[in-house]
Amino acid sequence: MTQLDTWEWFGNRTFHYSQFEPLAKLRSARERTGTTISVCLPARNEAATIGPIVRVLRRALLERSRLVDEIVVMDGGSDDDTVAIATAEGAIVYREQDVLPELGPVSGKGEGLWKSLYVCGGDLMCWIDADIRNIHPRFVYGLLGPLLTDPGVVYVKAFYERPLQERRTLRATGGGRVTELVARPLVNLFWPELAGFVQPLSGEYAGRREVLEQIPMISGYGVELGMLIDIARYSGANAMAQVDLERRVHRNQDVQALSRMSFGVLQAALSRLVDEGKVAPDSWSTTLLQFANRLREYNMEPRELAITQRPPMATLDSYRQRRSAPAAGSSA
Repeated sequence: MTQLDTWEWFGNRTFHYSQFEPLAKLRSARERTGTTISVCLPARNEAATIGPIVRVLRRALLERSRLVDEIVVMDGGSDDDTVAIATAEGAIVYREQDVLPELGPVSGKGEGLWKSLYVCGGDLMCWIDADIRNIHPRFVYGLLGPLLTDPGVVYVKAFYERPLQERRTLRATGGGRVTELVARPLVNLFWPELAGFVQPLSGEYAGRREVLEQIPMISGYGVELGMLIDIARYSGANAMAQVDLERRVHRNQDVQALSRMSFGVLQAALSRLVDEGKVAPDSWSTTLLQFANRLREYNMEPRELAITQRPPMATLDSYRQRRSAPAAGSSA
């Protein structure tokens, strides 16, 4: 794509969540097509925020507007009250370790996303992070809007203003540091057709199962970038869209955590460059050395951060059998 094409894409495929209000319009579109919708929250130790998120979404989208069919929490090994709170608020909760255990354990957000495709039933999948502090139903219906109103759209990402918490002060801007310092330069260098995405690493997105089940998923921090590249490769950038959700407040990470996140994003990019024949396989280190300054003494802390990639869900026999089995109560 040329620069002009990117501008055209941005104009044609960028929306504001308010364009999909009132919700009755979206519900009519969903009922007309018989589309089922799953909302999934990958979570690990999110007891502080999971309750309000599930409650708000359940009341607004499951009970009042009847826009979605299920709200699922995919727990990645919480040792706090995340599971109990989510269950009490009405979510369907799965533990990652209990889903496809025969494939062995893999850690990371991408594992929860991948396994949620197995357990969720919706034709459309909507994922949102479980640490949002200013939760509002727009985080879901904004993403579903383009998918329900335009059959040519297969995947939608969120973007928003991201305040930065500094002690007790919330600065209006400053979040999304890994996006600006790592992901955006990478995308512009190697995948300029995706440069129009305001936040390529945003944790809120929705897509059509028929596409999502055809792509592999990286287990760790690079899952969002990997999905973006793979879906563009599979369906084309013109089948992708983005929605302005205005503002997202969440827990900000410290610099060392952001370094680990950046390391994972870089590995995801390198793995996709391997697929494209631009980088030799296994040509990079998987160990990140970090330094902790304790009492004016620097201690070196090596961390092994190798990524794991799960295959397209559609390649699993058990998944195909699960999807082809008649639903409970069916006369088939």
